[in-house]
Amino acid sequence: MHFIFISFLFLQTLLVADELKIKAVKFYADEKAGLSVFTGDVNIVKGDDELNASQVTVHIDTNKKPTKFVAQGDVAFRLKTLDGAQYEGRAQKAEYLPNEKIYNFYTDVHLKQLGDTKEIQGDEVILKVLENKAYAKGQKKKPVIMIFDIDEKKEKEVQ
Repeated sequence: MHFIFISFLFLQTLLVADELKIKAVKFYADEKAGLSVFTGDVNIVKGDDELNASQVTVHIDTNKKPTKFVAQGDVAFRLKTLDGAQYEGRAQKAEYLPNEKIYNFYTDVHLKQLGDTKEIQGDEVILKVLENKAYAKGQKKKPVIMIFDIDEKKEKEVQ
């Protein structure tokens, strides 16, 4: 029990700028392997970002800093990029690489930009926040679908 409490305190201090709060039914940590596993109704909140999943594994480096978050099972999320764009969506699996600010979403991905009509559906969607880039991949029988508004302005004829 003492080990679990120390590991939990470590996770609380991972990110100083915004508090990282993780709630789950079960928690397991293996400091030697550099991972902590949260299972059962997992909810993670950090600033404007929120993630819900059946299981989340947090990978840490030798300096006890998170290097990767892996969420699995009915993943639902809300996130805000550096330029203020807000997204919400769902997938069966999500990975977040905090050092690179890269989000990878897999299997039945639905991603929607809030306050806009931009939407991506596919089997794999990657958001590279620092580069302001997005990639999507579908399957042969289920292609990528992108939905967005085109605001065409009609020019008035000058007479």
